[in-house]
Amino acid sequence: MVHNTSIDDRRPAFRADDLATLAENLREQRLFRREQLRRLAVTPAAWQGTRPGRQVAAQAEVRRQLAACARMVLVDVEAALRRMEEGSYGACHLCRRAIALERLMIVPQARYCGRCQQVRRGDR
Repeated sequence: MVHNTSIDDRRPAFRADDLATLAENLREQRLFRREQLRRLAVTPAAWQGTRPGRQVAAQAEVRRQLAACARMVLVDVEAALRRMEEGSYGACHLCRRAIALERLMIVPQARYCGRCQQVRRGDR
């Protein structure tokens, strides 16, 4: 069976209220990640002199890793907000088809549709 994709199938079309919900989710995520980074940047005073050096080093490493993840998500969220402003939000970066609304409601900063995300991970 041949599947013909029309041009309209490739353009994301969201209802205004869905787009508003997604934009609000992204703004909340941005605020959360900024606050998370601010908190991770502060070394707790309770660590000073009360714990063995290895434990403090391990906790510092965990905080560094959490901050790196938060920065990556923040970059993705800000990129999604820019795509919204530009009118390209919701289009897969690989195949250019619309990303499913259900996927965006879970991961509003998603750059790829579910199929292309699996291909990128090697799940095929």
